[in-house]
Amino acid sequence: MNEVEDLLRELAPQVLGALVRRYEQFDACEDAVQEAMLDAAVQWPKQGLPESPRAWLITVASRRVIDHIRSEHARRRREESVAVSVPADEFTAPAPGEERASDEDDTLTLLFLCCHPSLSQPSQLALTLRAVGGLTTAQIASAFLVPEATMGQRISRAKQRIKATGAPFVLPPEGERADRLRVVLHVLYLIFNEGYTATSGPELHRAELTGEAIRLTRAVRRLLPGDGEVAGLLALMLLTEARRPARTGPDGRLIPLAEQDRGLWDRRLIEEGVELVSDALRDTDIGPYQLQAAIAAVHDEAPTAGETDWPQILALYGVLSGLEDNPVVTLNHAVAVGMVHGPRAGLQALDRLAADERMSGHHRLASVRAHLLEMAGDAAAAVAAYRAAARLTTSIPEQQYLEDRAARLS
Repeated sequence: MNEVEDLLRELAPQVLGALVRRYEQFDACEDAVQEAMLDAAVQWPKQGLPESPRAWLITVASRRVIDHIRSEHARRRREESVAVSVPADEFTAPAPGEERASDEDDTLTLLFLCCHPSLSQPSQLALTLRAVGGLTTAQIASAFLVPEATMGQRISRAKQRIKATGAPFVLPPEGERADRLRVVLHVLYLIFNEGYTATSGPELHRAELTGEAIRLTRAVRRLLPGDGEVAGLLALMLLTEARRPARTGPDGRLIPLAEQDRGLWDRRLIEEGVELVSDALRDTDIGPYQLQAAIAAVHDEAPTAGETDWPQILALYGVLSGLEDNPVVTLNHAVAVGMVHGPRAGLQALDRLAADERMSGHHRLASVRAHLLEMAGDAAAAVAAYRAAARLTTSIPEQQYLEDRAARLS
């Protein structure tokens, strides 16, 4: 991205938040912001940046919203044949310097609105990427492998749902804020995970999603610098993203953690992530994202796979298991048990997931079972489990990897 594109991406949620707070019309405000962004993308490279880019965008977008509102009033008057006049100054754009004087950043409020509990999780993801992330509907549709029209309808329904709930554009009350923040962080976590390991399709990574999740989490971190879980989530993303250059070979095939060339890992991201999680664990109450980041840090700081401190990872998973009833945590805990106490112990720990409906048909359960069976020397059972996992996944790179593992043992 060039300088103007970076700046526009950063300012988009602030401008949209300012407009929604002022005019309370999500749809019209978002359309107006998109138009103002297009104007800026054309004008700024030629004419130079305005003195206050944020104020410029808010003023231009406000005029578009006002035009829309007046047009709607005129349409309704014609339809209803009622002579109701709308004073010219009923809706006004910010006066020169009005928005410049306000440094209020509405990004966090906008995130809370996009992650409103009345919305389904897919709608929260889509609306966050659209309104806060600034991605186009086509980009979001491509990332989640659905038709653009389908994604457009999903986003439109989400906006209508927010309007129907009458949700005000304010931060949630103090008593609700912690629970709502957990939803916001979970949505950002899901966006990152979908980018890091796409659930389906030919590509393992979708860098635009991991990059957007990190950028938005950094924004939340700036707004809530003292929150340990925000710091933990950002650290987790950075420590995980650091390994991305080594996760696939030249042919796009998946390379597991133990076989990766650690010289390709991004040391700058690792150092930042380790510092973030270390400070958070020292200064704030321990939470799940901090513990996951600490586990990622142990992996990233090991010079080789053989030097990984698995007993420390096992201990961290033990604490994490006490905080969350999460089948993925149980799955990873079983791997750590297997690495510390042997594969048979790991398989025994895995058995408790067999009856868990959240994981019983998931390819990762079969994949981990196959890995532990391979470690135990039961090649035939491992082959069967790898093939079962390959049938269950819709990710082509993961499917190829699992089939390769089965073929290697056959």
